[in-house]
Parts: sequence; C-alpha cells; structure tokens
Amino acid sequence: MSLQIRRSAFVDVPAARRLGAEAFGVPSRPQADPDPASWPAPNTRPWVATDGGEVVAALGVRRFTSWFHGVPVATAGLAGVTVAAERRGSGILRPLVDAALAEARGLGEVVSTLYPSSAGIYRGLGYEVVGSFDEARVPMAALAAVRPPDAVRTRRATAADVPAVRRVYSTWASAQNGPLTRAEAPFLMEPGEMVGPDADCTGVTLAVTGGAGGGDGAGAGDERLVGFVSWSRGSGYDRTGAVEVDDLVALTPDAARALWRLLGSFSAVVGEVTVATSGAWAGADVTRLVLPDHAATTTSRPYMLRLLDVPGALASARLAPVSARVPFAVVDPLAPDLEGAWTLAVEAGAVRVEADGHAVPGDRPTFTSAGLAQSYAGAQSCANLRLAGHLTGPTEHDAVWDALWGGRQVHVRDYF
Repeated sequence: MSLQIRRSAFVDVPAARRLGAEAFGVPSRPQADPDPASWPAPNTRPWVATDGGEVVAALGVRRFTSWFHGVPVATAGLAGVTVAAERRGSGILRPLVDAALAEARGLGEVVSTLYPSSAGIYRGLGYEVVGSFDEARVPMAALAAVRPPDAVRTRRATAADVPAVRRVYSTWASAQNGPLTRAEAPFLMEPGEMVGPDADCTGVTLAVTGGAGGGDGAGAGDERLVGFVSWSRGSGYDRTGAVEVDDLVALTPDAARALWRLLGSFSAVVGEVTVATSGAWAGADVTRLVLPDHAATTTSRPYMLRLLDVPGALASARLAPVSARVPFAVVDPLAPDLEGAWTLAVEAGAVRVEADGHAVPGDRPTFTSAGLAQSYAGAQSCANLRLAGHLTGPTEHDAVWDALWGGRQVHVRDYF
C-alpha cells in the first residue's frame, strides 16, 4: 500500500463524490458539476487519501466559530468523512483525520466538532458526544393549550429586520455552549435566504414588544424584537402534514408563547410542527419549557467534540468572576497530541493555562480526551467522568472544576 494523505485537488471531485454516494446514499437528483473557479466552497478544506493514485478516503473540514463559555471559538468541523467499502478497517481514517486536524491546529482552530455516522469510530480518535441536534415533532394538541402572551405580538419579517434577527440569535447562542456564531459562510443569516421570493423558508415571523399595535403606548420606534421563528409550510392540508421550523428563538417566555401560538394557528390544516432543536428533553431548549405539555417525539443526531489545543481552548473562556488554581493533566493514547500537564489559573473569571514541567503521574486530576471534551462543554460532572473512567487522580479539586466549567447547556442548531 502506497498511501498518500493530501489536500484535495479539483480533479479528485468525481472520485470523492462516488465515495460520498457509497457512504451516504445516492442523491435523488444528479449533482451539478462544480465550477473550478468557486471550488472548494467558502471556509471548506477538502482532504483525500490515495493509494496508487486512487482516491480511497475523503473528508472536508468546515472552518467556523462556535460559542463556548461566552466567546466565539475557532472550530474545525469535520464533514463528509468517507472510506471506500473495501478499505474500511484498514487504518486509513486515522492518518487522514490526523493530517486534517494538524492543519486545523496550525490555523488556530482550537476545537473540532462533527456529527458522526457511528460515534464509536470517532471515540477512537479522541472525540466524545457532548450534545445532539434534534428534530422534535410537537402535536398541535400540545400547542392548543399555550396561554396567550401578555405584551408580545407577532408580525412578518422584512429584509430590514434581518440585522435585528441576527442580534436575537447571537443573544441566545452566546449564552450556550456549542451553537455556531453564524458569522461565516455558508451559515450566514442573509436577507435573501430568509425573506423574499427566493427565501429558503415560507416565512420568518417575529415576536415584538412596543411599537405600533403593542398596546403599551409606545411609538413605532420603540418596537423591540424578542424572538423569531423561521418556518416552511410544506404541502397538503389533511392534517397528516407538518409545518417545519428551522429556528425558534425567544428571549422571553411571552415571546416563546407568541411564536408557538403562531405555529398552532395551522392546526386546521396540519397535524404537527417539526422543530430543529437540541438537548432532547434532559437539556431542553428553553422555548419548549413554556409548553404546558411536553408531548413530543424526538429524533436525535449526536454531536461530538474534541479539543485540538488545550491551553488555547481553555484560556479563551470567560468563566464566573472567581479566583482559583487547579492542576490538571491529559493522558490519552487515543489523542497523544493533547497530552500534557498544566495549572488552570483563574483570576476574576480571566483564565490562564500554565504548563507544568514538574508534574508527577497521579498527582493531579487527569482527563482523557473524551473526559476533557465533556467537561469543557459542561456536558458531564467530574463525578460522572470518574464513573466512566475518563477522569482519575485526586478528587479535592472536582467541585471547583465543576463550578468553573458548568452552568451552560450544550445546544446546536446547524447541521453540517
């Protein structure tokens, strides 16, 4: 075997597409031939593995920023990972992923995320599940009991509203761990994609307070956007169909109620609403907490995380305004690039990660790659990581570590 790992060239596109069809299914419509002048897509870095000139594996790295601990974090999103059927299990995937992640680390991307087809494959590369991208199917009966909001009304969005819609999304997303900032293509919230004849959805409805019709005496200039929902009507009107929701973001309970009631107004012609959300019910999207009945069915896609640069990822965080010093280490043969020993120094919420060359094995809390990913994301406590074998060493710092890194739920809204 003469395996070569390299960045993909345009000539590799047909072979990479064939591998993609093998792994993810043949597209129902033929794909248009890409334009060499616009390939690869913005913020995408394609990679291939070849053997004797034949493309035997491929993947793409999406560069974007995602919110963790109150700051946008440079992220390498793996997508479209495929290996030829005859070569699976032959050890091709690890060197391909290692090369792509080494480049990502060199470009300043400090974490990597992906949606796995099989979580076990990527656990072997140091990733761990920290959350999920869900489709919740909410029956109209559950929306009928949503009480009316007190001082919120709804109206259809226009292109002029898109900057305010972006601000609402950012207010919500920056309070979570995991959501994309949507500051980079192709995840930008563009006016032409949201409203108008070529929009990706039927409508974007806003929840607003104040202004005309607000009922509180405020003028039109005092209108404030407190939520939005982007929805697609779908076909049919026999109650077997669904209204499909890509985004439902609300900054107040009444905004959520107003938007749910808007969706519930379709009850005469559809039977349910499908909502792109996250957290299932254990870490529920806050917009669903206002529903009087949690009757829903949920289909989940796991979301996985791996750190690429331990000091870079941790030191960028904005933590609670406390001061603490916690020694820690990472030891993991599945992710040798992360191994090391440090002291986490927090002063009034500002973080430093100091290398410690005097560490002795067993003298400090020691994480695996998976354990550090789950702790950093706030997905698991130190106690649970110890039960799973992802944290060893002394326990006296566990409560402080949990207090520093907990408190934000993992939520995602964009599938790639």
